[in-house]
Amino acid sequence: MKRRELITLLGGAAAVAWPLAARAQQTDRIRRIGVFMNLAADDPEGQARNTAFVQALQQLGWTEGRNARIDTRWGTDAGSTRKYAAELVALAPTSSWPLRAQRRARCNR
Repeated sequence: MKRRELITLLGGAAAVAWPLAARAQQTDRIRRIGVFMNLAADDPEGQARNTAFVQALQQLGWTEGRNARIDTRWGTDAGSTRKYAAELVALAPTSSWPLRAQRRARCNR
């Protein structure tokens, strides 16, 4: 075998094996997601929104405990909002999501 053929063969093998080795060395880092809900923890609308959010994340490939950790805080007044927002910031999440309940005002005329 000539030297050029050997180098081409080794280079081709390295090019094929390199992506596999690179993928194998990567560890799945758990991403931390901070969620703040401006509702009470037992509010049915808040629970429904939280469930929908978690399901949407799962459809995108994020599973709590496997590659994501979701820290949810609930607050309804200014004091609890400040307290829980500070808690979420202190946890240093990878991403933060304010899930707001938007209620429609209905006018009876």
